[in-house]
Amino acid sequence: MSETYAKPLPHPTIDTQPYWDGLQNRELRLQHCADCGKVRHYPRPVCDACWSMKFEWKAASGHGRVHSWTITHHAFHPGFKPALPYTLVTVDLDEGVRINARMRGIDPAALRIGLPVRIEFEPVTPEVTLPVVIPIT
Repeated sequence: MSETYAKPLPHPTIDTQPYWDGLQNRELRLQHCADCGKVRHYPRPVCDACWSMKFEWKAASGHGRVHSWTITHHAFHPGFKPALPYTLVTVDLDEGVRINARMRGIDPAALRIGLPVRIEFEPVTPEVTLPVVIPIT
């Protein structure tokens, strides 16, 4: 964790705070509809399958497979400039939803669709921990 984090930080809402609290506790939590059971990510107040506003939070396995990726060479914000180039991946989690995060621990040339990965946790400030993705070896 660096002393000065220059990148944009999330602004948790009433709907997303349990997600961010989970990351802070090194746990990936996903919203589940309390009526139909559908898993939803990103967190939101209404189920898009049955329109229920009831939900619960459950710990996810944190495992999935690479769906897609991009290697970023141009910073969209000055805080990202020192990290260039970096790799962002979209992961199909075992729970059936997708998550986007930074890839760690692999040469981008070795990435492939379907690569087994898991979520790890990277503290960036005392209050914020972000998910990162690492390959399962």
